[in-house]
Amino acid sequence: MPRILLIEDDHSVRISLAKALGRYGHDVASAPTGEEGLRLFVEHSTELVVLDLMLPTMDGFEVCRRIRAAGTVPIVMLTARGDDIDVVSGLEAGADDYVVKPVEPRVVDARIRAVLRRGAPDRAGRSATTYGDLVVDRLSMTVTRAGQHVAMTPTELRLLLELSGSPGQVLSRQQLLESVWEHSYLGDSRLVDNGVQRLRAKIEPDPAAPVFIQTVRGFGYRFGPV
Repeated sequence: MPRILLIEDDHSVRISLAKALGRYGHDVASAPTGEEGLRLFVEHSTELVVLDLMLPTMDGFEVCRRIRAAGTVPIVMLTARGDDIDVVSGLEAGADDYVVKPVEPRVVDARIRAVLRRGAPDRAGRSATTYGDLVVDRLSMTVTRAGQHVAMTPTELRLLLELSGSPGQVLSRQQLLESVWEHSYLGDSRLVDNGVQRLRAKIEPDPAAPVFIQTVRGFGYRFGPV
C-alpha cells in the first residue's frame, strides 16, 4: 500500500481526497499547511507527495523545493489554475507531474500510479551500459557519472531510460509524454522540456552544451553522445 502525503489547505478537499485515495488503496497522511506537511514528511516514510501550490504562509513552491532538496520522493502538484507560469514554476521547483483542480480523485490516483510505475525495474535491459563517464544500469535502476552515484526521481530515471534505450534516435515530445508520463495531450509538453532540463543538470558535464541529450529543433530529443 503506497504511503502518500497530501498537503492541501482546503479542509473539504483535503478530507474528501484523502478518503477517496484511501479507497483506491493508498495509505494517506494529510496536512493543512506547508509547515505541517514538512514535519510529517520528515517523521514518516513517504513514497509520494500530493502538494497543493496555493498554501497559506509557506506556499507549495517553497515546500516543493524543500522536499526536493531533501531527496527524490516524487511530487504530484495540485494547481487551481492551468496557467503556464504556475505549472512551469512548480515543475522548476521539482515537481514530477501535475493536475489542475477541480479534479476527480480517480484522476489523482491515476497520476500517482503513473509516477510510481516510473520507479519500477526495467527488465528489458539486464546489463549496465556505459556512455563516456555515464553508466546506466537498467536492472538495478542506478546511474553513475564519473564513478559517483546520481540521485534521480522516478521521472528523471524513466526519462533517461527511455532516451538511452534508443541511442541516436529522435524521440518526439509526444512519444516521451506517452511513454514516461502516460499523458496523451501534447499541451503537456512542458513536462518533457522541464524533465530534460532537470536531467541535463544531473548528467551533463555542461548542461548549457549538452553531450548526452541533444535537442532536435522542431522534433524532440536524441540521446548521444555524438
